[in-house]
Amino acid sequence: MRRALAMAAAIALVATACSVPTAQVQRPVVNVQPAGAQTQMGITVTGTGEVSGTPDTLVLTLGISLSRQSVGEATRDAAELATAVIDALTSNGVGRDDISTANYSINPEYDYRNDQPQIVGYRVSNTLRVKIRDVDRAGRIIDDAVAAGGDSTIVNGVSFNIEEDSALLKAAREQAWNDAKAKAQQLADLAGLPLGPAMSISETFGGGPVPYPVYKGIAEDTVTPIEPGTQTVTVTLTVVFSLG
Repeated sequence: MRRALAMAAAIALVATACSVPTAQVQRPVVNVQPAGAQTQMGITVTGTGEVSGTPDTLVLTLGISLSRQSVGEATRDAAELATAVIDALTSNGVGRDDISTANYSINPEYDYRNDQPQIVGYRVSNTLRVKIRDVDRAGRIIDDAVAAGGDSTIVNGVSFNIEEDSALLKAAREQAWNDAKAKAQQLADLAGLPLGPAMSISETFGGGPVPYPVYKGIAEDTVTPIEPGTQTVTVTLTVVFSLG
C-alpha cells in the first residue's frame, strides 16, 4: 500500500513540473548589409547669377484727400476729383484693369482748442493704385493726373518692376549654373576625385533695389522727371554633385 502511494506521489510531481511554462527568449534582429555597399559621395555648392535690366512698369499710389464742413460736400467733391484723376489716367493710355482703389476713408476733423472738442469738418480720402506700363511717358501721365486733382491730390510713392523678366531669369540662371559647376570642379580637382553629374538642384531668385522717386510738385510746362534706373534679377542655385 505504501509503495503504491509513493509511486502516485512521484507521478504527480512529474506532472506538475511539466506544467510550468518555459521562458520565452527574444533574439535580436540583425540587419546585414550586402558586401561592398557604400554611400555615394557628393559635394554641395552654391552658384549665383545676376543680370540687370530696365523696369518695364511703374506702380504708384495717388488720389484725393480733402476736407469739407459736411460729409455730403466732402464725398461729392472727392468723387468729382477722383473721377477727373481716373479720366486723366485713362486718356493717357492707362488701362482700367491697371487702376484699382487702394483706400477709401471718411473721418471727422475736430477742433481741440476748447474743453469740449467740436467737429469742424469731414475729411475724405480716396487713393488709387495705378500701374503705368509706358515708363517713358510716366512723368507726363503723373503730371496730368495731378493737374486733374488739383490741390487735393496726394501721391504716396512710386516703385518699379520688371514684369517681362523671363529672358533675364534665363540668363541669370545660366550664370548661376556655371558658377556652381566651376566651384564644384575646383573642389573635386583639389580632392583628386572625378566630378560626377548633379544629383539635386534647388533654386531661389529675387530682385535688387531700384530708384524710388517721390513727387514734389512741378512748375508749369515742366514734365516731372521719372528715372527707372536698372533692376537686378538674381538667381541662386544650390547643387549637389556626385564625386568619384
